[in-house]
Amino acid sequence: MTYCVGILVREGLVMMGDTRTNAGVDNISTYRKLRVLESGENRVVAVASAGSLSVTQSALSRVALGIVMPDSGEKERLADAPTVFRCAQIVGQALSDAKESIDRVVRDDKIQTDATLLLAGSIDGRKPRLFLIYGAGNFIECQPDTPYLQIGEHKYGKPVLDRMIAWDTPLAEAIKIGLISFSATMRSNLAVGLPIDLISIRSGVSKLELVYRIEADDDYYSEINDRWSNALRAAAAAIPLPQYASEPDAGLSAGD
Repeated sequence: MTYCVGILVREGLVMMGDTRTNAGVDNISTYRKLRVLESGENRVVAVASAGSLSVTQSALSRVALGIVMPDSGEKERLADAPTVFRCAQIVGQALSDAKESIDRVVRDDKIQTDATLLLAGSIDGRKPRLFLIYGAGNFIECQPDTPYLQIGEHKYGKPVLDRMIAWDTPLAEAIKIGLISFSATMRSNLAVGLPIDLISIRSGVSKLELVYRIEADDDYYSEINDRWSNALRAAAAAIPLPQYASEPDAGLSAGD
């Protein structure tokens, strides 16, 4: 399992992905799931993956070679795509083709081939866009009313994003909140783990602003873990007890 998140706010875009993969409790390894597919003048496209490793590897290899698109009949590459929307169509077609091809081979082996991708980027200075691509190749786009998308083991980190992320959240704040979301996830799920890969793109500038890997010895991430745990305990302690619940009667002994 994995956890990846994309956060799209007014100031720009943040993408994060963990690096833990496992095929059982005794087969855990590190694998990069957040990749920059295109990074040149006035163009940046990145993708994060969750699910079947063989399907996502095959899909991204196909993208690198170029995909024959059904609507044009031409082989198309991300480097030539006019919009991030077209990039999502190309990658969606590659994911669908890869899954269909592998499904034919492993159909009777009960092997999971489900995979999802987050694709984001900016071209020619236009505002960043963020898409969630499903295994069938269809996708949805992130919108300002819910300015984030998640894939993988997302349920533990979602409440943090729901409560704290808004369209007008500053980009640096979005990075911090995203890391808190990862902290909450890792606290409850051993299938998600460090290192965390992180990139950011600022609106109006179609290039990477930040590329960073958070390792196990990262001081800031350790501080986030400690402060978030302490803040939650302090907040819970500051909330009054419910009126319908009473504290133990001081007059009763421990054995009563």
